[in-house]
Amino acid sequence: MKPNHVIKIAVLSLLIALPVGLFIKANAQDSSPQPRSAYRISGPYTHKNLTIFLVHGKELMPGKNFLTLQEALAMKKVIVYETKDVNELAIRNLSNQDIYVQACVVVRGGEQDRMISPDIIVPPRSGRMPISAFCVESGRWNPRANEAPASFSSSENSVATKELKLAAKRAGSQQAVWENVKVAQEKLAANLDRSVIAARSASSYELSVETPKVKETTAEYVRALSGIVGKKTDVIGYVFAINGHVNSADVYASRSLFVKLWPKLLKASAVEAIAELNQKAAPQPVAEETVHTFLGESERATAATKDVTRRVKLVTREDDKNIFFETQDRSDKDNWVHRNYIRKQ
Repeated sequence: MKPNHVIKIAVLSLLIALPVGLFIKANAQDSSPQPRSAYRISGPYTHKNLTIFLVHGKELMPGKNFLTLQEALAMKKVIVYETKDVNELAIRNLSNQDIYVQACVVVRGGEQDRMISPDIIVPPRSGRMPISAFCVESGRWNPRANEAPASFSSSENSVATKELKLAAKRAGSQQAVWENVKVAQEKLAANLDRSVIAARSASSYELSVETPKVKETTAEYVRALSGIVGKKTDVIGYVFAINGHVNSADVYASRSLFVKLWPKLLKASAVEAIAELNQKAAPQPVAEETVHTFLGESERATAATKDVTRRVKLVTREDDKNIFFETQDRSDKDNWVHRNYIRKQ
C-alpha cells in the first residue's frame, strides 16, 4: 500500500474515533454517581404530607452546652432589647454560658414582633450587642397589653415556609418578609378553612400560628413525629419533605443543641406542611438517595464568606437548586456549629 494511502486511512480513522470517544466519555460522565452526603440517614417518618429523615453523625462538640435563646429568655439569663429600629435589636447575655441564637426564630414583644436574621453566638457576660432582625408584624408599632415595650419576653416559634426564610437569609428584604408573612397566613387560612388573623394584630405571624386551629392541627403533627428522635444517641439533625418534595435540613455539630431545638424545629416544619397541605393528593414517597443527593449537592457550590460578629462567620454556598448556610465559630478554630440546607425550587 502506498504511504499516502496509509496516511489518508489513518486520518480517516482518527476523525471517526474522536467523536466516538467523546460520546463514550460524555455518557460515562452522565452516568457518574451523584454527590452524596457523608451522613447516615434513617427514615422516612411520615404524618400526612410531612416526611422526616433523621441525620446521624459524630458528636463534634463533646461536653459543649449552649443555652438556646428560648431557654435563656425563660430563665431571665438574657435580655433582647427593642431599639426602635425595625431591622436591628440588641442582646445581652447575663449568664456564664454561651447562648446560641438561630436565624429565623421569632422574639415576641417590644414595639413589634421580630425575626432574628443570622445565627449568632452570644458569649458569657457579653454586654449589649447589636443583632440583625426583620419585622414579622407590619401593622403594629406600640406595645401589646401585658408586654414590655422595651424588650422581648419569649421565643417560642421559628418562622415557617422556605420563602419567608429566604426573604430574610438570602434576599435580606424587609418588604419580601412582610409579603411572605401574608402569603403564609393566606395559605394557612385556605387549608384550615378559617381565618388565622388575630384581632390584636392582623399582620402578626406569631399570633397567627398561635390561633386555636393552627395550634390544634400543628399539635397533631408534633404528637405523631416528636418521638422519632427518642434515645438515638447519634442523631444530629433532620431533613424534611412536604408533598413528596425535599424542602430543607438542619444539622448541628452538637447533638445536645439539636435535641434542645428539635421541638421548635418540628413545630415550624408542621406549620409549613399545613400551609402546603393538598387534601386531594396522597403523600408521595421520598427516596433516601434523594435526601443524600440534596445534602451532597448543597455542599458543593462555591463558598462566599461573611463575618456576622467578631466570633461568628457565615459561609454560604448556592447553585441553581439549593442554598447552604454554615455557621462557624472563630473561637473554636472556625469549626462549624450549624448547617442549614434549603431546596430553592
